[in-house]
Amino acid sequence: MERKLRVAMYGCGKMSQYLMRYVYEKGGEIVCALDIDKSKFGKDIGEIINDGNTYNVQIQDATKAKDVFAETNPDICIVATMSLLSDLKDALLVCAECGINAITTCEEAFYPWNSNPELTAEIDALAKENGCTICGSGYQDVFWGNLITTLAGATQTIKKITGKTSYNVEDYGIALARAHGAGLTLKEFEEQVASADNISEAERQKLINEGKFAPSYMWNTNGWLCSQLGLTVKKQTQKCVPQVYDKDLKSETLNMTIKAGDARGMSAVVTTETEEGVTLETQCIGMVYSKDDFDSNVWTIEGEPDTTITVERPKTVELTCATIVNRLLDVLEAEAGYVTTEKMPRAQFVQAFSVVEIDPNDYHGCDCGCHSHCDCGCEDEHCGCGCEDEHCGCGCHNHDDK
Repeated sequence: MERKLRVAMYGCGKMSQYLMRYVYEKGGEIVCALDIDKSKFGKDIGEIINDGNTYNVQIQDATKAKDVFAETNPDICIVATMSLLSDLKDALLVCAECGINAITTCEEAFYPWNSNPELTAEIDALAKENGCTICGSGYQDVFWGNLITTLAGATQTIKKITGKTSYNVEDYGIALARAHGAGLTLKEFEEQVASADNISEAERQKLINEGKFAPSYMWNTNGWLCSQLGLTVKKQTQKCVPQVYDKDLKSETLNMTIKAGDARGMSAVVTTETEEGVTLETQCIGMVYSKDDFDSNVWTIEGEPDTTITVERPKTVELTCATIVNRLLDVLEAEAGYVTTEKMPRAQFVQAFSVVEIDPNDYHGCDCGCHSHCDCGCEDEHCGCGCEDEHCGCGCHNHDDK
C-alpha cells in the first residue's frame, strides 16, 4: 500500500519556499513546519511558498519540535537554517532523539567529520540508537562532488583537482551573508574572519577537536571528495580573502548599503595535500553581487587527460533545493547514523515519491497497529521484517532487545 511521503520543514526562510513546493510537486506533503522567528508563528506555509494556495499547515515554534514530531509523525525532516553544524546541534539532535530521518542544507553538514568530529559522532550515535539517518546535501552534492568524481572515473591518472565556484549571498539569507563577512570594513574582516586562519596546524586541529573551528564550504567538500576518491588527507589549510567593489552596493538581505572598498563577501581557498600525491585546490566566492556578477562553477582535473568543465550561470538556490528533495528517498533507505552522501547512490532525478506502507498484519506478535516508532511495549522479538539487524529501520522496536 502506497502513501504520501511525510515531510517536516525546519526553518521557513528563503530556501523553504522552493523546498516545500518541490516536495508537493513530487507527491509528498509537508506535515509540520518549524521556525524560531516568532513573527512567523501561526502563518500557513502557503504564505511562504507563495503560490496562492492554503495548505492548512501552520508554522510552529521550533523549540517545541519534539512535541510537534510526536503529533505529526514525519518520515523525514528538512533542516534549512544555518551554515555551521554547531548552529544546527539542537535541530539535528532532536531529530535523532525522536528517530526522525533528517537532511540539511547546512554546508558544513556535507562532510562534518573533518571539521567537527565530536558533534558529528554524538549525532551519529543517537541516530543509530533510534534507527534514523542524518545527512547534509545540496548544491555541493552534485556540482562540487558527484560531478567531479564522475569526471575522475574517465581519468587515467590525477595530479591535481582545482575548483572555483561563486554565488550571491543575497539568495541565501542573512546568516550566510554575515558568515561571509559581507558589510564589514576590511579591518573588521581581518579581525572577525581572516584572523581565524592565521594559526598553526596544531592550533587548527585543537579547534577542530573542540568543535570551535569555522570551516569554509570547500573544507568539507574536499573531505567529501577525498573520501569518495579513496584519498588519504595529509594536510589541509584554508585562507579567507575579502572581496571588494569600487562602488556602493545595496544589500537587501543585510538591509544596508555596503560602502565602496568594504567587504561584500569573501573568497575561501582550501588546499588539501594527500598521501597519494594528489592535490586539491578549491575556492568558493560568496559575495553581494553587482549587476555584472553571476554564478559560475569551474572545475579542472589535471592528469591524463586534463579535463575542465564549466557550468555558467547555474541557478544555485533552485539546484540546492532540488538536490535536497531528490535525496529524500536515499536518506530513508540509508543505514542508521550520520551518513554522508558519498556513501549513498549518486544523486539522481526522482519523478515522484513512492512510499510503501507496511501492513501492520506483517508485525507478528505485535497488534498495536503502529507503523513506526512503536512504543507499545511488546517484548516479542519476531517483528516479521526478516532482518537480524537491530537498526534495520523497519519501524518496529521489537529488535531493540536482541
